[in-house]
Amino acid sequence: MDHLAAGHVPVYETPAEQRAVWERCARRDQPVVVVRDASRGWIVRYDLQHLDRELTDRALQRLRDRVLGFRRIDRRADARSQTERVGGDVGAVSGEVHQPSADAARDLASRLSELVFDDDNWR
Repeated sequence: MDHLAAGHVPVYETPAEQRAVWERCARRDQPVVVVRDASRGWIVRYDLQHLDRELTDRALQRLRDRVLGFRRIDRRADARSQTERVGGDVGAVSGEVHQPSADAARDLASRLSELVFDDDNWR
């Protein structure tokens, strides 16, 4: 699979639903890209930990740039973490980015899945 279409991005709310998604992705040897219905909005999550992989430095920067471009925000935060500007934590192994609506979260998750699913971007 090269990416998830926005309409196919899994959405979960409960710990049991989360576990089911992670287990399914582990069985398929693929990264997790998912949206969590949170109490104050929606959270796009990605995770490669169960694969014992992480994004390359180049891929991580491209992912951060993609989030910034999606959110249409200038880059002014700490160049290393960029936490304030991306609206969450975007790391090499996993990340969480907040979005105001389910549709925006699923759209962003779809865009990030293109990078996260490409094993050329892993180390």
